[in-house]
Amino acid sequence: MRSSPKLTRPGSVPRPALAFVLALAPLVLLANEPESEAAPEVIVASVDSVIQVVVAEFIEEVVAEADRVRAEALVVELSTPGGEMQAMRRVFTTFLEAATPVVVYVSPSGSQAASAGFFILLGADLAAMAPGTNTGAAHPVAGGGEDIPGAMGEKVTQDAAATARSLAARRGRDEELAESAVLESKSFTAQEALELGLVDLVAPSLQSLLVDLDGRVVEKGGRELTLSTREATVRRMEMSAFQRVRSIIAHPNVAILLMSLGSIGLIFEITHPGSIFPGVVGALCLILGLWAMSVLPVNYAGLALLFLAVVLWVLEVKIPSFGMLTVGGAISFCLGAMMLFKDADPALRASLNLIIAVGITIALVALALARLALKAQRGRVATGHEGLLDELALVSAAIEAGSPGKVRLHGEIWNAESDVEVGVGDRVRVLRVDGMTLRVEPAGDG
Repeated sequence: MRSSPKLTRPGSVPRPALAFVLALAPLVLLANEPESEAAPEVIVASVDSVIQVVVAEFIEEVVAEADRVRAEALVVELSTPGGEMQAMRRVFTTFLEAATPVVVYVSPSGSQAASAGFFILLGADLAAMAPGTNTGAAHPVAGGGEDIPGAMGEKVTQDAAATARSLAARRGRDEELAESAVLESKSFTAQEALELGLVDLVAPSLQSLLVDLDGRVVEKGGRELTLSTREATVRRMEMSAFQRVRSIIAHPNVAILLMSLGSIGLIFEITHPGSIFPGVVGALCLILGLWAMSVLPVNYAGLALLFLAVVLWVLEVKIPSFGMLTVGGAISFCLGAMMLFKDADPALRASLNLIIAVGITIALVALALARLALKAQRGRVATGHEGLLDELALVSAAIEAGSPGKVRLHGEIWNAESDVEVGVGDRVRVLRVDGMTLRVEPAGDG
């Protein structure tokens, strides 16, 4: 018997298909559910050093990362006594070109944003300070801390003042006060800067800063952005280990120390060839010191004086001058180190106490090495025929006038001649060496 086919009503769905649709329904609803918005992200970077090329590179990397991830804001925690002018311009130019709102926060309490740091603070979209901090004192000075004289001083000062006015005007801050920090070296506490309109807010901590920033409007690229930082996720970016090492090296005091250690190693290797270790360490220090010179604003006359000092110290070892070359090298070193760095910012000056201490130390080392070299030159020759002169020998075969005998010297048996008779067992002194024969005389009791 054939079974009759099952009939379905028109428009009905077969049971297997219905079960498949019901199984997929939760997945379809989940796929169509609107995605929850990710929490806004704030990137925080800290700068606690002199402003130089490595800091500028780090800031450029941080800004690029903030733009890439479309961060809500970039907060730069700043504490600096100043720095190099070109590096400073790179930093605030990066801020001006950034797509991400940049907040410079002078912190923690006790920090400062002086000199070059003041310009960086002015270049931020929003400027903030922690209580107990200060900013300003941006008047350019010469390498010794004095005012730059003449037309050059006026040119540098007016350029810095114009930069301060330009940054203040762009950010809607008080131009006259910004200019006074340059022309009159004025400095402002956090509360004074807030009341005078140089900064936008004072916050005791990063968390309170983010709360105060929430809802503020910042203009970037011709459009207004409203910050949402209250519930933002904070991500810190730090310098790499290599950048930290380079940042430490790129400091005037460290550069002077590296050059001095390199000089000592070089002098020691020249006076003691084959020592290897002092030469390797000295060469490494010199290379690192020269790298620091390449990224710092160097006065080439000062660099020439440093190399002259090294030459004079090496000559003292080779040509004893009773200390005159050493003194000349010490004076050359101190003068060169004092005029080595030509930047107008006082933060880029080497410490005078360090310069004097290093100069005296290297001079003493050079004198000590010169004394050792002179002593070695005047000492007895210990090898060859010359090394046998004045040595005492023991007679092993009697020496008669006109007839040679035998003597034992340094474990060897030598033919020996003497103008007087010398018996076996007597001690004789070597007067000269004639080929393989020693000319001797009785040593007596001495």
